Amino acid sequence: MPSRVPRGVERIRTSRRTHYNRLVYSAEVLDHFQNPRNAGQVASPDRAAQLENPVCGDILELTLCLEGTTLEGRRIVDIRFRAKGCVPAIACGSALTELIQGKTIDEARKFSREDLVGKLGGLPQASTHASHLAMDTLAALLRGL
Repeated sequence: MPSRVPRGVERIRTSRRTHYNRLVYSAEVLDHFQNPRNAGQVASPDRAAQLENPVCGDILELTLCLEGTTLEGRRIVDIRFRAKGCVPAIACGSALTELIQGKTIDEARKFSREDLVGKLGGLPQASTHASHLAMDTLAALLRGL
């Protein structure tokens, strides 16, 4: 008969994992990971882009809906993300949508990777690839608009 793992053992494992994440990632990163904003796809997107990091396999997809007809007046009224990857990849997708929502195309193009990392309270050096993926996907999304 297989031995049972005492209930306390699983709680310790969960506690250690949570504690480790708190030491590695900022509170903002963990908040965006645990409570992602604007997750999903826009129903009838005006534009969509999906990129994959060939090294780690993280995937980020962005879809958006625009309002307005002139280039200066075109505003992002809805932007959503879907991500498959690490904690920072999901957090970067979530934070990016918050930064870009409601902005004009020109304003969205002016956002930098540093703006994104700053919104997340910083990223560990080993996780900067996630912010690069987010910004590259945004650039692909806005290309040609």
